[in-house]
Amino acid sequence: MRIVLAEDHFLLRDGLIRLLEAHGHEIVAAVENGADLLESLTEKQPDVAIVDVRLPPNFTDEGLRAVLAARRETPDLPVLLLSQYVEPLYARELLSSGGCGIGYILKGRVTNGAQFLDSIRRVAEGGTVMDPDVISQLLVRKERDENMSTLSGREREVLVWVAQGRSNAGIAQSLFISEKAVAKHISSIFTKLGLLPADGDNRRVLAVLAYLDQ
Repeated sequence: MRIVLAEDHFLLRDGLIRLLEAHGHEIVAAVENGADLLESLTEKQPDVAIVDVRLPPNFTDEGLRAVLAARRETPDLPVLLLSQYVEPLYARELLSSGGCGIGYILKGRVTNGAQFLDSIRRVAEGGTVMDPDVISQLLVRKERDENMSTLSGREREVLVWVAQGRSNAGIAQSLFISEKAVAKHISSIFTKLGLLPADGDNRRVLAVLAYLDQ
């Protein structure tokens, strides 16, 4: 894959470049600030962007802002955000930007290269990958929502796994239930949240957005 990487920490940026290139990926740009990131995303049109949320000069949300600006021009630009902290607001903004191929993971939760590379692949293929800690904080805010209260405990569990980008088979394996049961739970979630089949709509992403009050 052709990848744009944005990370201001030299050692981490260099390590990511080495890891990605060792697995056959091409780093078309490696930048350390928001302005260069936006320019690279616009010019290079990568297969996926791996972006630190906080970049110079202010170390607030420069990475996220560059991503959102780029996705206004290319809505389906796959982006995997990296963060040192749980920042649910940023996850909500990324999800709300529309399009497919979005991810938000915590740096400290990446425990091995295979896990990280799998997250990149899923995002590049149009999937959604959200860190469980981020999802947990987002879901706490929805406990009193009328629509969400109709979801069963198992349906909530399934929706958390959906938000992490898991396939039906992966969810079934994690919850020790059949794929048929997973499909039934997801269908029920769609119904309870009022998500009807529609061309161009990714109902799995819309279900997550609905659950996050978007």
